Amino acid sequence: MNDAADPGSHSPPPGERKPGGPDHEDIVRAVLAASADGIMAIDAQGVIRYCNPAATELFGRPVDELTGSDLGSPLAVGEATIDLVLPTGGSRVVDMRVTTMEFEGQLLHVIALRDITRRRQAERELEEALERRNVVVAVAAHQLHNPLATIGLLVDVLRDRRAAADTERRAEILARIAERVDHLQGLVRKLLTASRIDAHEAGGTPERVPVLGFLIERLADLGERAQSVRLFNGRGLCAYVDRIAFSEMLTNYLENAFSYGRPPIEVRAEEKTEESGGRWVDITVRDHGPGVASDFVPLLFERFSRGPTHEPGTDGAGLGLWIVRNLARTNGGDAWYEPQPDGACFRLRLPGVEGGEA
Repeated sequence: MNDAADPGSHSPPPGERKPGGPDHEDIVRAVLAASADGIMAIDAQGVIRYCNPAATELFGRPVDELTGSDLGSPLAVGEATIDLVLPTGGSRVVDMRVTTMEFEGQLLHVIALRDITRRRQAERELEEALERRNVVVAVAAHQLHNPLATIGLLVDVLRDRRAAADTERRAEILARIAERVDHLQGLVRKLLTASRIDAHEAGGTPERVPVLGFLIERLADLGERAQSVRLFNGRGLCAYVDRIAFSEMLTNYLENAFSYGRPPIEVRAEEKTEESGGRWVDITVRDHGPGVASDFVPLLFERFSRGPTHEPGTDGAGLGLWIVRNLARTNGGDAWYEPQPDGACFRLRLPGVEGGEA
């Protein structure tokens, strides 16, 4: 039994429109409207004759305002990257491709526009990150070289039988090696913290930290150097900060005072309140050294910035104060320098909360 074919099921011959379906012009209009790239048609006089929705979004102007307006710049066939200025004052980086065609006897320039602002920004950020990495590697190599060379020389001395037999001399050399190792550990700590800051991973987990007890713990870690530090106030204060970041900030301030200042070094904690009800814990670290030259003050918290009075044997990487400010701001606070008649005074401000020591 042969089934008769349904006449309605036949497909139209190629090139013919199926009854009730979209025609070619409808499809073209739909494709242009859906395109993520901006498409524009410009006549020989530079007047915009057509623009799709993506083009109006790129220009930040409605279609009725763009259509019929003058493009305002000469066109050349080919590809180019342009900065597209927006009516709001901003700009976009756009890849532009210009071709020509003839339509109904008239020459038309067809422009394809692609917004690459985010891509260009990502490229810039990557270039900056690579540049920072190269600088860090160079600084690390330079700063690690001298301590490692010193340790190597001291080890060679210990291999000498006469030096090894002299108990006093041997203890002195071991102490110097330990000092160099501490120096290297401090430098590596700073480099790792700088890497976490660059990766936006230095925020940590803020918590209530009783300030006085925390300061006493950190001072105890200083060993003999703690004898030159005087601690004032701090009782009853509580900061809301990540403990590891707090320790890093305080350590860097103290190391800066040991390196560039003179004792006594004063550490003071006090509460500051605002009329709006805001509560802060201010911690100042002050030394009695030569202070900071006025022309160097604006550079104090810059990355890899080293003071003119830098002493041999200190870390010298120029990261300490930069780390303090970045960690402080990441934890909702800030860090700055306050000039004093004698010595240098650095302040650390952290969010304060209730719940400190009695």
